[in-house]
Amino acid sequence: MSRVSLEGQVAVVTGAARGVGELLARKLSARGVKVALVGLEPDALKQVSERLHTESAHWHADVTDHEAMARVATEVEERFGRVDVVVANAGVATGGPFTESDPQAWRRVIEVNLIGSAVTGRAFLPALTESRGYLLQVASLAAMTPAPMMSAYCASKSGVEAYAHSLRAEVGHQGVRVGVAYLSWTDTDMVRGADQDDVMRELRQRLPWPSNKTYPLGPAVDRIVDGIERRSSHVYGQWWLRGMQSVRGYLPAVIGTVGQREMRRFADRLSGMRIGLVGAGGAADEQERSTAVTQRR
Repeated sequence: MSRVSLEGQVAVVTGAARGVGELLARKLSARGVKVALVGLEPDALKQVSERLHTESAHWHADVTDHEAMARVATEVEERFGRVDVVVANAGVATGGPFTESDPQAWRRVIEVNLIGSAVTGRAFLPALTESRGYLLQVASLAAMTPAPMMSAYCASKSGVEAYAHSLRAEVGHQGVRVGVAYLSWTDTDMVRGADQDDVMRELRQRLPWPSNKTYPLGPAVDRIVDGIERRSSHVYGQWWLRGMQSVRGYLPAVIGTVGQREMRRFADRLSGMRIGLVGAGGAADEQERSTAVTQRR
């Protein structure tokens, strides 16, 4: 597939305060892209924006808030004049047994990862239709394969993958391309936060190679940038994920069998696991909601 020059284009990146979103913003800026950063941490977003090579701006917004994201979309167009690329990257995670999970944290994973992605798409699709642009939805290996102790995250990423595939068929005739990016365990605050729990870390280490590794962030984001340049339908942050597409139909049965064995192994260690959102991004999300509740009182 031919590449599209990114020089002078305008990209919106959600979840841009850290991790994949931050590094993606930096790499896009290095290619001449003007970047609109969206997230929950205004101070961190401001710092990211100030380090970029090209014109940029940042917006404090919760991606699950329809009104806030509609306002952001309007203001981004007013600021930059157009929108060519939108990367729906914002996401949170929680881990642990479903029956002991915090219902609010479990629901929040679905809201941010799935509903927030749809809200982002709804807000920016008019601008992307006008520019005949590209929407990249960040999914995960979790979209391809279920995993015990990750029910909310797997459900959200499977859902967002299906949403993006459906959307691709709807808007393609209008010149809008839609892609899905898949990442395995990548060195971000989210993964490091999950690894702070001994059970989650050991379970992951017992996965078969190459899914038991933590991969460096830089090469994964380079692959995402390459996918944006190509307006790719599928983007794979790690080389081996492409091959998973051909076997994913068999994985639920395999994991259903192997997972039972692993859960028996760890059964006496499951009580007392942390049940909230993981990592610095999860902490920022919890702080944002706590502040909102306080302000309403």
